[in-house]
Amino acid sequence: MEKIGLVTITYNSVDVLKGFLDSTFQQTFQNFVIYIIENNSQDNTLTLLEKYNDERIVLIKNSENVGVAKANNQGIKLALKDGCSQVLIINNDIEFEEQLFDKMLNIQKENNCSLVVPKMMYYDNPTYIWYAGSDFVKTKGFLPIHKGMRQKDEGKFDGIFQVEYAPTCCLLVKKQVFEDVGFMDEKYFVYFDDTDFLYRVFKDERHKLFYFSDVKFYHKVGSLTKSVEKERKKEYRGDFFIKQNIRNHIYFLKKIGGLYAYIFILFLFFKNNIRVFTNSKFRLNFKTWKLINKSYFEGLKM
Repeated sequence: MEKIGLVTITYNSVDVLKGFLDSTFQQTFQNFVIYIIENNSQDNTLTLLEKYNDERIVLIKNSENVGVAKANNQGIKLALKDGCSQVLIINNDIEFEEQLFDKMLNIQKENNCSLVVPKMMYYDNPTYIWYAGSDFVKTKGFLPIHKGMRQKDEGKFDGIFQVEYAPTCCLLVKKQVFEDVGFMDEKYFVYFDDTDFLYRVFKDERHKLFYFSDVKFYHKVGSLTKSVEKERKKEYRGDFFIKQNIRNHIYFLKKIGGLYAYIFILFLFFKNNIRVFTNSKFRLNFKTWKLINKSYFEGLKM
């Protein structure tokens, strides 16, 4: 019988955890263990977790925030060590139907694939899509673009089909994938860790990733990663987001290698500098310009 090791990372997650844990414990498939990697939260996350008396919860407490890739690796390696045949990398800012695990396992079996991802809707706007499949787009620097994002769900993305990329908000992975492709690259603190991993799976070609739409799954987008900052009724990209996004994209392209990737790296130098003047989501000041360029060259050194 399959055994699923859920891997989820908590960092100041007290406001979203209950909905996630309730959804998990109500599953029709019950042979699972939840590996919670606690990244040194500063709120009452630990207090809430201590209220759950279930032997299937394995709590790993980090003394510092080690980032997403490293924390995921901690959980994945523990799950494999404990004999889990499947790893479900999953966010805790989500809520979902009670048959999610069973449906993912069935999709995997019926389509002879190693990875499965569900359709994901906005929690605060549940008739609108956040993710309905994705492929890597070379002309955008190999970025994976979510299909259907911010579109009203009218059945256009219904079905079961193979895709190239899935966010690790909810990704079921057979243990063999990690044995063949490896784990998360821990140079990514946050952002691009899943992009890098799924791109390696895609290029390896031994494992297929399938998407399915027949599911109730809701993502509280932006509740944990504060990518936007508000200032005088305007919204700007936060400094943390700018730093991680720019440096990690450069590093990701370096890993891909080849003439096209390096030309795109050069293109991003000019594009990111122009953004300060043309993109209203970026603050027009010297500090932001300096951060953009510092992050760019950090990516080159990674």
